[in-house]
Amino acid sequence: QVQLVESGGGLVQPGGSLRLSCAAPRSIFALNPVGWYRQTPGKRRAFVASVTRSGSTNYADSVKGRFTISRDNAKSTVYLQMNNLQSEDTAVYYCAVLPPGGTLWGQGTQVTVSA
Repeated sequence: QVQLVESGGGLVQPGGSLRLSCAAPRSIFALNPVGWYRQTPGKRRAFVASVTRSGSTNYADSVKGRFTISRDNAKSTVYLQMNNLQSEDTAVYYCAVLPPGGTLWGQGTQVTVSA
């Protein structure tokens, strides 16, 4: 089973910043788009950001201008830099690798924005 290893979640005050990281097996990482999704209790998992293997990015409207996704193909790692965090950003964040055959998910990391 493919394992994606996430890190970087935690508790932060409104206006603060966090950086999430996700390492994936090299065999699948370099060839595919990767992204981040988030989920709150009782709601469906929602798209946050993605980046293609060539570096083209896409963001949900709610995070544009505050979040930045990037990838390091040499390290097989994708990052999500989150700035100016707000309470509505509180969620479990999931890393995803997006091959044609179906999405591969990380285990999720909790991000809590609270004073």
